[in-house]
Amino acid sequence: MPRPMTQEALTSAFGGESMAYMRYLLSAEIAEQEGYPNVARLFNAIAYAEQVHARNHYNRLKDLKQGMKVVAEAPFGPGNTSKNLELAIMGEEFEVTEMYPIYLEIARLQGEKQAEISFKWALEAEKIHLELYRKAKEFVDKGEDIHIQGYIWICSICGHTYIGQKPLEKCPVCGAPSNQHKKY
Repeated sequence: MPRPMTQEALTSAFGGESMAYMRYLLSAEIAEQEGYPNVARLFNAIAYAEQVHARNHYNRLKDLKQGMKVVAEAPFGPGNTSKNLELAIMGEEFEVTEMYPIYLEIARLQGEKQAEISFKWALEAEKIHLELYRKAKEFVDKGEDIHIQGYIWICSICGHTYIGQKPLEKCPVCGAPSNQHKKY
């Protein structure tokens, strides 16, 4: 069982990633309806990555046997694709600049190696998500769909996100082989 501060960070991260997963799936539906199929694909792919992060955080809490209130920072409020991308950018920025660096440091200070790994993996993926959402918003704000050359690949172990014709031989974050990557 993780120490209390790490446990609180894991449950909060689980809550935030779970909400991001659902928000991104709903945003994908809106993007599809508005004629942005690649933005929809991006939202669906990153939703899967957020699910991977939530699963990793949840699995670090396997010995927990109590109710927990989850406090998770998340920009909220459905809108059109441009607004949904703006909210996604805000959420990813928060994770990259505030949440995961702090949670990672808590886990390190408390010697919670498994939580540290989970937070590190999520942080690395969120940095990529932030840039992809920024790029997508630039296109959408010009009335265009984002150009994606190839597929969006998500590592099913750590959530690393990569765009290309085929998956990387080995995930640069967790070392998972290419057969562990899901294609969008």
